[in-house]
Amino acid sequence: MTQYLVAIHHPDDFEPFSESDETRRDIADLNVAMQAAGIVRFVGGLDRPGAAKAVRRKPEGGLLVTDGPYIETKEHVGGFWVLELPDMDAALDWGKRAAVACRAPVEVRAFGTLEDRDKGR
Repeated sequence: MTQYLVAIHHPDDFEPFSESDETRRDIADLNVAMQAAGIVRFVGGLDRPGAAKAVRRKPEGGLLVTDGPYIETKEHVGGFWVLELPDMDAALDWGKRAAVACRAPVEVRAFGTLEDRDKGR
């Protein structure tokens, strides 16, 4: 089976623990349903983007470490699940449930494998 990233996107002014009681309950219920289905490989919420560090290669060599996320955007990944599922349709079903529970946009993406890379996918 393939592993899928189901990532929640939040606006940059989002505070990680600002969800309503109803939202927290819906996310907890979703986590229970995913666990019961036996599909969760990893789940995690992320700290605010301002607490991130970015590491970039300098053109002349060496590395530069800066505060904040790697790129400037109006939203960021706030948390994610890694789910093991038979196909993208099943992953999208869970992604839709995540979008409803989290009240936020969700990205669903399959993890690539070395085999995929070797085949040029």
